[in-house]
Amino acid sequence: MEQLFDEFHAVLEAKGLILNEGKIIDASFVVVPRQRNTHEENKKIKDGESGGLWNGKDETHKKIHKDIDARWTKKRGENFYGYKDHAKIDGKSKLIDNYCVTSANVHDSQCSDVLITEADEGQDVWMDAGYVGKEEDFRRKKVTPIICEKGFRNHPLTDAQKDSNRLKSKVRSRVEHVFGFMEQSMKGLIFRGVGIVRATFNIGLTNLVYNLFRYTQLVNGKAVLAK
Repeated sequence: MEQLFDEFHAVLEAKGLILNEGKIIDASFVVVPRQRNTHEENKKIKDGESGGLWNGKDETHKKIHKDIDARWTKKRGENFYGYKDHAKIDGKSKLIDNYCVTSANVHDSQCSDVLITEADEGQDVWMDAGYVGKEEDFRRKKVTPIICEKGFRNHPLTDAQKDSNRLKSKVRSRVEHVFGFMEQSMKGLIFRGVGIVRATFNIGLTNLVYNLFRYTQLVNGKAVLAK
């Protein structure tokens, strides 16, 4: 799947649709059917000791339906179970430039080493407040991080910071259009398979198909490049 994605990405570059005038990074949850495990089973899975689970004579069929790679996490008080699609999009065309797949509990910033490449050098990279404190990591990669600020206990955002965030969000929010299309039009942020290998293929395919949709919109004049 990575090869297919890269080959079509080369086509997009050749047609001048990857403009490299700024990138946007974000991640979206890809949910999977929730597992019904005991507390002991969940502990062994979390501790990497799942090899001894469901090996009984009558549990073979049960084992093939158990996803030991998906993980729970919580965001804004809501629980999610599954994986994450970490994506870097071209800020002008809203085409997916690169991606990384992890379990849902991996912090968004952990994929920056994969997402940011030498081709991004000299560009602005727009991110949400989850990347606060990671600025130097991006500067070392020779890109300019533009990160929405966040308030802390007893240190709320000032009016100036709120105004700055609004301006940053006008650009950063373009990535939400990408994930919104995947969720609403493609129904692509649900995975019904088992395991991170299959999930990585499925999510990679979703990203590729999104790029195909976006390409047709751009070449048929149904969408325009952002200014």
